[in-house]
Amino acid sequence: MKRRQLTQAMAAAWATGALPSLAAQAAPDAAAASGEKVLRYAFQVAETGFDPVQISDIYSRIVTSHIFDAMLTYDYLARPFKLVPLAAAAMPEVSEDFRTFTFRVKPGIYFADDPAFKGKRRELVAEDFAYGMKRVYDPRLKSPSQAVLENEGIIGLQDLYDEAVRTKKPFDYDRKIEGLQALDRYTLRVRLRESRPRHLYSWAARDVLCAVAREVVEAYGDRIMDHPVGTGPFQLAEWRRSSRIVLVRNPGYREHLYDAEPNADDAEGQALLQHFKGRRLPMVDRIEIAIVEQSQPRWLSFINGEQDLLERVPTEFIDQAIPGGKVAPNLAKRGIKAYRVASADVTLMVFNMEDPLVGGYTPEKVALRRAMVLGNDVDREIRIAWRGQAIPAQTIVPPLTEGYRADVRTEMSTYDLARARALLDMYGYLDRDGDGWRELPDGKPLVLELSTQSDQLSRSRDELWKKSMDALGLRMVLKTAQWPENLKSARSGKFMLWRVGSSAATPDGHGALERAYGGSIGKGNLSRFKLAEFDKLYDRMKMLPSGAERQALFDRTAQLMTAYVPYRVAVHRILTDMGYPWVIGYRRPPFWLDWWQYVDIDTALQKKVAA
Repeated sequence: MKRRQLTQAMAAAWATGALPSLAAQAAPDAAAASGEKVLRYAFQVAETGFDPVQISDIYSRIVTSHIFDAMLTYDYLARPFKLVPLAAAAMPEVSEDFRTFTFRVKPGIYFADDPAFKGKRRELVAEDFAYGMKRVYDPRLKSPSQAVLENEGIIGLQDLYDEAVRTKKPFDYDRKIEGLQALDRYTLRVRLRESRPRHLYSWAARDVLCAVAREVVEAYGDRIMDHPVGTGPFQLAEWRRSSRIVLVRNPGYREHLYDAEPNADDAEGQALLQHFKGRRLPMVDRIEIAIVEQSQPRWLSFINGEQDLLERVPTEFIDQAIPGGKVAPNLAKRGIKAYRVASADVTLMVFNMEDPLVGGYTPEKVALRRAMVLGNDVDREIRIAWRGQAIPAQTIVPPLTEGYRADVRTEMSTYDLARARALLDMYGYLDRDGDGWRELPDGKPLVLELSTQSDQLSRSRDELWKKSMDALGLRMVLKTAQWPENLKSARSGKFMLWRVGSSAATPDGHGALERAYGGSIGKGNLSRFKLAEFDKLYDRMKMLPSGAERQALFDRTAQLMTAYVPYRVAVHRILTDMGYPWVIGYRRPPFWLDWWQYVDIDTALQKKVAA
């Protein structure tokens, strides 16, 4: 049966309740049957490449986080979080003023074999981290992660960037700078312009600050996005762009044993530690990732046994998967488990502040954006589009991070259609010709253009947003493209409205504020918002220790963003993953992306189910 016919047959079977028995008979693939441990799952959005410096999307970073090593990582089982060494031999030495950080790389770590090394084993050294960080500042690469290092203020990096821009000469990777010094083969000293009490978060499980071998970058040149070579537990084996990604165990990976410190009252974490403690990582041999952007095929491929893990149950199938918050009986009989957690993220409607229609800081432009927020019922979106798997967002700061306040309420979650219409009337957005659509204050046409994707969740949210705009008398059209294309347009400022999700990469909510920082326009600041007061608060917060004074600045930035509306913050998602019983040890990380090495596949159980 052809793939399309099979999908249609599966859909019909699911609707009649006949699918579970069919799916239960679906045998695992040949690799699993032969005893090889293979983890199969799907990305819902296509990757863009695998050079940590040049990527920004979370799906590409999931891959690179398993190929490259950071200095530090997070304890896999500790909640909410605990920093532990990864490539570092121990936790770094930190000066009292939080300006000098000294790391020692663990000896005996080697890069995966690659022709760029000309047949020699290549050991990881401190200079590899310095080189990787310098690449972020190479103007030729236009790294979206440059803002991460700019915020940290490593002495000398900006000077290298400025000189390359001014002279138009190649970036000088060989120049020694005060802020990045390899004191010896394994010791790296980092010096900052100003105090950064949370600087270590930047080094934890962040592939952008990973070790990169210069020989590899120079060998592959502009093809480096296709040739990631790191010291991590996996290496890229196969890649069909936007279709299939295969990684295999790195045969030269060092001895790394499973260890963790779950909370004393964490029964699940304690059980996992007891089961896995001392096991050598990684425990699986192969990762096979399919790119399945449409929700129904992704859901059905899991139900049919084509995937071992479903990362994020599509919202439109929540009622079938976990009715009433419990695994559906037909799925529970097959041993399928659900992993449901609150996510440290926020969904955003991005307004291009440089767009002549929706952008700008004058009262009438602010009024238009505020009216669009007030006229959009986020509770309805949660009920219909998210199937109840979300909570209203009040600010851009995600839950589980410093700066988030569960007790605050802002206009972002307020639905007031009458007030929204009154705002539009007050500032001259009127229907002058009686066709049912408002015009701009100068009488010119007003047509909103929303960039979007073709997946079912996007279509559902688009429909709700359009109905909201229709009720306001605001004409809206959709511009559909693939997610990577929309991201490229957003970063270059060639859009009007776009919807995006933003996940926390560290336990510090300050990272979310980078979305509105003037220095990050064209990078993390997709809205291209620039406000002097906001930028001053953002810069000051970097130097303050955690506490009431810093929280007050978080609160003020929330007020400014609510007043000017560069983004419409919508919801914080509740995420549900599902897995077959032979997937053992899975636990969704709150802030980091690497977890493949901590799960195991019970091939004996796979064979038993298939028999």
